[in-house]
Amino acid sequence: MLADEPVALEILVSERAFAGRVWDVREESFRYGDGVLHRHFTDHPGAVAVLAFDADERVCLIQQYRHPLRLREWELPAGLLDVDGEAPLAAAQRELAEEVDLTASKWSLLADFANSPGGSNEVVRVFLARGLAPTGAVFERTAEEADMTVRWVPLDEAVDAVRAGRVQNAITQVAVLAAVVERARGWSGLRAADAPWDRHPRLRSDPDR
Repeated sequence: MLADEPVALEILVSERAFAGRVWDVREESFRYGDGVLHRHFTDHPGAVAVLAFDADERVCLIQQYRHPLRLREWELPAGLLDVDGEAPLAAAQRELAEEVDLTASKWSLLADFANSPGGSNEVVRVFLARGLAPTGAVFERTAEEADMTVRWVPLDEAVDAVRAGRVQNAITQVAVLAAVVERARGWSGLRAADAPWDRHPRLRSDPDR
């Protein structure tokens, strides 16, 4: 079976080299083979995202400004795992409510992926949310979220936008392509929403999250 392989190496030094507003840069030295390697990487708490899918086979996308790219990207509702002790599913449910004022009665695990494993320990879990309903309240949004645009887009249209290179956000790409494959296979490959996330570097030793 094709699968990534977790590796436990001897970490000799692990220090925060830079403290950022959202995430840090970590410096580590570790034994590898016959020598010692030194690496800097972005130390990221991980993130969750939600592909909200309605009865008309539309997905909920938000357009949000992302300063590093100088783009207003089309994205899924998503957020960091930055609340201590919060399980990934609970974080996804919170983000769906906070970003697009929705709840869902049916949750499944759609995809897990590492965003940039050569320079970051960021991993992302994408959930599929169905049985959607409004929360009944509008969450107050600030900063880049204050002028977000919400659009319901047919899944096939979203896939076409990804294939044409018009939508380049990695989470959006992974999610809509995974969703169209799962739909074609009768959603038979979906995993339980509370499945363990043993590939998350911080959750491997905490089976309850």
